Amino acid sequence: MARIPDAFIDDLLARTDIVELVGARVPLKRQGKEYSARCPFHDERSPSFTVSPGKQFYHCFGCGAHGTAIKFLMEYDRLEFLDAVEELARQNGMEVPRDTFQRNANPDSQDLYSAMEAAATFYRRQLAATPRARAYLDDRGVDAGIRERFGIGYAPGGFNALRDALGSDERRMRLLERGGLFSKNDSGRVYDKFRDRVMFPIHDRRGRTIGFGGRVLAPEEDGRDPGPKYLNSPETELFHKGRELYGLWQVRQANKKIERLVVVEGYMDVVALFQHGVETAVATLGTATTPDHAELLFRNAPDVYFCFDGDRAGRGAAWKALESVLPRMKDGRQAFFLFLPEGEDPDTIVRKEGAAGFDARLREAVPLSRFLFDSLAAEVNLGTLEGKGRLAERAKPLLAQIPDGAFADLMRQRLTELTGVGARASSPETHVPAQRARAPSRGTPTPRRSLVRAAIALLLQRPALALELEPPFRFATLRQPGIELLVDLLGLIYARPDIGTGSLVEHFAGREEYSALQKLASQSLAGDEGKWRDELLDAIAQLDRQTLQQRIEELQAILHEGGRGALTAGEQAELRELLGAVGRARRT
Repeated sequence: MARIPDAFIDDLLARTDIVELVGARVPLKRQGKEYSARCPFHDERSPSFTVSPGKQFYHCFGCGAHGTAIKFLMEYDRLEFLDAVEELARQNGMEVPRDTFQRNANPDSQDLYSAMEAAATFYRRQLAATPRARAYLDDRGVDAGIRERFGIGYAPGGFNALRDALGSDERRMRLLERGGLFSKNDSGRVYDKFRDRVMFPIHDRRGRTIGFGGRVLAPEEDGRDPGPKYLNSPETELFHKGRELYGLWQVRQANKKIERLVVVEGYMDVVALFQHGVETAVATLGTATTPDHAELLFRNAPDVYFCFDGDRAGRGAAWKALESVLPRMKDGRQAFFLFLPEGEDPDTIVRKEGAAGFDARLREAVPLSRFLFDSLAAEVNLGTLEGKGRLAERAKPLLAQIPDGAFADLMRQRLTELTGVGARASSPETHVPAQRARAPSRGTPTPRRSLVRAAIALLLQRPALALELEPPFRFATLRQPGIELLVDLLGLIYARPDIGTGSLVEHFAGREEYSALQKLASQSLAGDEGKWRDELLDAIAQLDRQTLQQRIEELQAILHEGGRGALTAGEQAELRELLGAVGRARRT
């Protein structure tokens, strides 16, 4: 897949007013050179979200959300990367390099998407022409508006309806077969996979049809086997059921900001909830909640509610969901579990109680923390040490999966409250009151500020300062923490002279230094901005002198161990030159 040229991205971000972009979606308040707001990516009472027009990025000191204008569109508007770039380019009157899109858009894939959309259109037309299928939806209370929003259709009975309508040539037949719309029997005969079913198109995050779910329409008393009640598309190159959520596209279209997502089990549950005004429902596609599902859910909403039957199967599905969610429970995220009465599902509940009644049930949902400990303790006698030990044994591997943070600490604290495991006995030898902690003596030297950190901080504030330096960089061989990162930063800026702070930091996404760079870039440097150039040049000069001293010490160590003969003539000359250079530097 071709990449959009870095130079185009840098130019695009330089032309974008990130304050205007974010301010159109989040109320911003000016604070000095920056703007602040309550973070749109997690719940908070006081503003910790900042937008910096000079650095071309946003940063939240609460949840760590960080990025450029492109990333903001991806996270807030939930766009794919190419769509976000195209949207910014449109706003700025720019054209994304045509060859990039031509190479990224595989003609074969585009034809497959077109074939799937043609099938969806065929099914919608068949619904309009089939009173029996419309009557089923009428009986379920699904009005015309909701049918249109979800693209609901009908697959006729018989074995060749779709094939006869769309399979007019061999290439189209192969496309429809690749899309999972045909089946083949033992004799090699190809026939329609979906027959006499109400059809629910499944959309990807760009609203394209990638698969279908079909609900059987034929009543059992017809004397023929209607097949499974629900039939889903098979796994294809477009559709992977463990990575997609039915209804997510419609939720995104209905909500500018998604406060919560409600995960249900069936297509009709999603449709019924939307019909009654609950426009945040999605469904897994005939499979248990997967880690990919969990990540997708939390990328779109901070609060996720799993709604299951209260029977044994429902609680088993809830536990599988918990196992997928735990490793993604960063601070600020919440998960809840709602178990419905026997014989009820979201469809029947919302039709009886309406949106208000369903919301009331959600407010009574069980938090993940309680569901986890209640489930683990169900068959354990906490009145005995043995029972407490068993609970701790079961809980610890699960709690270890939670990302570090306040929630992980609180979960471990709760385990200690239940079992006593993890508590430390207090004794005069081990407990030192905070007020008795010894302060450093006056004679203790203050740690020197890291020159490497200072140089990196200056480059993050104003990347163009790097152009004041001449490669190759002598200090690149210096054995100090951060030297490799400093060299990488300088090299990147030389390769992309117009790069801004936001893009500079985002270049390191996925590397261990990313978080530290985010925090460092978000800080304001004390002192006079007019002296930043001199400060950077001075820091680099000191690093160069340290590099000279490091090489002198290496050569002197060889000399000390092996005598003058241990150094080659060239190394002896190098040592004399280095000593002379250091002496001259000290005299100036």
